[in-house]
Amino acid sequence: MHNIAHDTNQKTQPRINMTTKGPSRKQIIVPMSQDNINIITKNTDEHIFNINRLLKSIKSNVTADFLCPDNRGIIVTTNQTASVSDINIIDRYIKETNNINSNNVSSSHLLQSKSYLEI
Repeated sequence: MHNIAHDTNQKTQPRINMTTKGPSRKQIIVPMSQDNINIITKNTDEHIFNINRLLKSIKSNVTADFLCPDNRGIIVTTNQTASVSDINIIDRYIKETNNINSNNVSSSHLLQSKSYLEI
């Protein structure tokens, strides 16, 4: 029994690496005014569909998963880190949306934080 309990030849249990949910490089921030945020969030499904259609037209592997409001603008969460051309497509789509004051929409960018918490 002692040899089984203290056997050094047994394989160690695999370790699972996990990170907590939170900000990541897969989030594109589109700064805008509160009025524009309210207009965009009324039809989020339609906007996600249109963004994905545009991304597919340029043969991008990135797809927009969901869109949520933030105190600075809206956050578009994607399945993988977006390239500059993907960000430009999303930015152009948001600025050309009907009833949006494009003067109150700043340039889109990825989240700048690279930190994470490993559990």
